[in-house]
Amino acid sequence: MRYVIDSFAWLEYFIGSPKGKVAQEIIDSRADEKFTPTICVAEVYAKSLKNEGETMAETRRNFMRDRSAVAPLNEGTAVEAAKIDVARKKEVGRWGLADSVVLATARELNAKVLTGDAHFEGLQDVVML
Repeated sequence: MRYVIDSFAWLEYFIGSPKGKVAQEIIDSRADEKFTPTICVAEVYAKSLKNEGETMAETRRNFMRDRSAVAPLNEGTAVEAAKIDVARKKEVGRWGLADSVVLATARELNAKVLTGDAHFEGLQDVVML
């Protein structure tokens, strides 16, 4: 199975919550392909930097790179994310552009989004924690 790991899943993993334990099974699995969009690296890094400092932010970034491939935002994915963003904002309050990038990345890679973010509820290409 292929997964795109959302910031929500990474943050839950790092704090060791019950949802994080579910994410851990997938993230630590060597059988599955995992990708992390660059926007998620930025979100996790920023939260870690703010709450734990630069050393921990770097540790978390390196760990994410060790457990998943970093999926850069290319022009095609950016355009698809923009289309998703416009459509989803009509349906979901507080849907963010980062959510659109994550979903577009998953669709481009034919992968499932691993998240617990309620914004993703009900979407086919999502595994909710």
